[in-house]
Amino acid sequence: MRHDIVFIGHMCVDRIFPYGKSEHVAPGSAVLCGAMAAARVGARVAVITRMHPRDDAYLQPMRDAGVDCYLCPAPVTTEMVVTHPTPDVDVREMRQTKNAGFMRAGELPPIHARFVHLAGITDREFDMPFMTELKHRGHSVSVDLQSFVRQVDETTRAIAFADVPNKQEIVALMDRVKLDVVEAELLTGTRDLARAAAIVADWGCPEVVITRSDGVQARVNGKDYFARFSNRSIAGRTGRGDTTFAGYMVRRLDHEPAEALKFAAALVSIKMETPGPFQGTLQDVLERMKQH
Repeated sequence: MRHDIVFIGHMCVDRIFPYGKSEHVAPGSAVLCGAMAAARVGARVAVITRMHPRDDAYLQPMRDAGVDCYLCPAPVTTEMVVTHPTPDVDVREMRQTKNAGFMRAGELPPIHARFVHLAGITDREFDMPFMTELKHRGHSVSVDLQSFVRQVDETTRAIAFADVPNKQEIVALMDRVKLDVVEAELLTGTRDLARAAAIVADWGCPEVVITRSDGVQARVNGKDYFARFSNRSIAGRTGRGDTTFAGYMVRRLDHEPAEALKFAAALVSIKMETPGPFQGTLQDVLERMKQH
């Protein structure tokens, strides 16, 4: 079957400890947020994930949204422990207590897609041989740079955010890259979105998308674009970047960058007003674009 976008990455079980509240467990990951958003606005979407087969039920919400899901069996499903030590929801400590292992090209089902997006949550999912093989097979590949900036300590399993030694080699392989302002500062030394995007683009990628709290920046073939978010709350802040880039990719299938960026900003603005993956429709996004 042919798809518009194939998302590749781990599904994850999040064990969340909110400040002053009881633990709760929920499925999460970049592939979940991205695939749900893309499917709900009409794209033909597939997800290829690596996890234990007994946790297959975590894929059901995506299947219900029309996403084709392919499971590469692993001894365990990736698990994250997220602790909020203060009332500020943006302050969190993360440990990856289980990891399903690196994706392997030989385990992938046949891929026929216009875009392939590597949506990882830590540096334990994609290595250079895997990414190089995807390019050798002729795919148009993008990656979320959090897949390398979030680094798991082999002993403590704690996740630290740090620079990536081979960042230029990774970026040069890609047709598009996605990152947020924190990752941009770590990788380029600046929080200025236009400057950071230009630096990353100079490493050899023609299309760079960077999110921050007020909007999203893109640099495409040397031209800069910015679209502002219009959300009225941040109840659904988690998954902002994954959803933004999914919306951008969907619209880039047949629109220019400026239009795709406006579409992505409208879509994620709706998503941020409600917890969980995007639940709206294409018409909802188009209406939000008209309003703003």
